[in-house]
Amino acid sequence: MSRETLEYHWGEHHRGYVENMNRQIGGTELDGLTLEDIMTITYNKGDFLSAFNSAAQAWSNDFLWETMKPDGGGEPSGDLLELIKRDFGSFEFVEEFKLAASTQFGSGWAWLAYKANRLDVGNAVNPWPSEQDNKLGVVKSPNAINPLLWDHCPLLSIDVWEHAYYLDFQNRGADYISISMEKLVSWGAVGSRLEMAKAQAAERESEEERRKRAEEEEQTPHSEATKMFLESNLQTPWLLLF
Repeated sequence: MSRETLEYHWGEHHRGYVENMNRQIGGTELDGLTLEDIMTITYNKGDFLSAFNSAAQAWSNDFLWETMKPDGGGEPSGDLLELIKRDFGSFEFVEEFKLAASTQFGSGWAWLAYKANRLDVGNAVNPWPSEQDNKLGVVKSPNAINPLLWDHCPLLSIDVWEHAYYLDFQNRGADYISISMEKLVSWGAVGSRLEMAKAQAAERESEEERRKRAEEEEQTPHSEATKMFLESNLQTPWLLLF
């Protein structure tokens, strides 16, 4: 990535998203919330509110820069590599990732995501993982959408909006995608995100179990409770007063 592209992408587009969002949320109940909360609320289950595009693009670009490092690329190690091999067969998953990026019609993104939960998103057409919970997956998203809005945990992204590459590659988007994967990816950052995603998924599972147990206790049948009360009383000696 050239200095010109970085200055144009980060200094013009990314900054523009942030400034537009700040203007849109100023003086509203969104002012002061985290960027992630602003994005989630304004997504509004697919019926976007006015600040959504700016908030989501600001979030996704923050995420993108953290994915990169000078002299990056290569292969990951540790749990991340093991999970990639388990879910994709080999590190050749990068070809699937490149294909997703190169076939995203129009502006958008490609992502490696940890899909820990089934989706529950109204008014949107989304990938439904059902039998693939707690696995890695490659997804692509149009415009400002990102997998966080589908209740997935993004781990890696590539921006296929034209402004991300045109100054350096013109219409050779496939070259931009390949070089980004080969020379810019920070697999250390991706691995750290995976560990956080697994920890969050485990906590959510524990919370779900606690919620289910609480519901079951509240739904104890009245007749069963009455029976337990009567049986308890039958075992209690009664003092009769005359």
